[in-house]
Amino acid sequence: MPEGPSIVMLRDAAEVFACRRVLSVAGNSSQDIARLQGKVLREVRSWGKHFLLGFGGFAVRIHFGLFGSWRIDEESHRPPRLRLEFTRGRSLAFYACSVRFIDHPLDEVYDWSVDVMSPEWDAKAARARLRRQPAALVADALLDQSLFAGVGNIIKNEVLHRIRVHPESRIGALPPRKLAQLVEQAREYSFDFLRWKQAFVLRKHWQVHAKTHCPRDGARLCYRKHLGKAQRRAFWCATCQKIYR
Repeated sequence: MPEGPSIVMLRDAAEVFACRRVLSVAGNSSQDIARLQGKVLREVRSWGKHFLLGFGGFAVRIHFGLFGSWRIDEESHRPPRLRLEFTRGRSLAFYACSVRFIDHPLDEVYDWSVDVMSPEWDAKAARARLRRQPAALVADALLDQSLFAGVGNIIKNEVLHRIRVHPESRIGALPPRKLAQLVEQAREYSFDFLRWKQAFVLRKHWQVHAKTHCPRDGARLCYRKHLGKAQRRAFWCATCQKIYR
């Protein structure tokens, strides 16, 4: 599943289509994608894992789920969910994803302050929201898009290792300093993720995700295929990541 930094990369790459007219529309989406024919793409935005195409009066939301992908000016052997042909022979296509129309202003639909990569990210508000969920596991809290929009499983595992917190720790048991680190690193690591992915070295920087030994102390890492309410893969070091109950 593409995480927030990957969607930011797509957003930046797709900026080239802003102010261009859609010349043709294709795809196997069940939505009324024909309404995009002839429309001018006014803006390209992102919120967490949502990619947003604004057409003035309405927008299209793309969510890639576990297996979605995109292509810019490229063909794929797979049938597209949505393919847009623009002027100058340019194209933007999405595969194995969810396509939905949004008929309200995006600023009314989305709270940009919970997007960890947004300039409007509000760390203070994030800490307050976390304190209202004291029984939540830190692993589940990081994956909660209403708290940390854009954070996915890789970021979750790496952030918890970075701040030395066990994924089954409870939010309410974290010392204030650890709670602050959790919020701070959710954003900081997301920008590290973006920088490494842009340089094609993301995997080289993984410390615990999909690894077997802790680079900090050499201990064999613990692994859980399904952890917490989110039931996502977890990797952690029982030696250096403390559990707070």
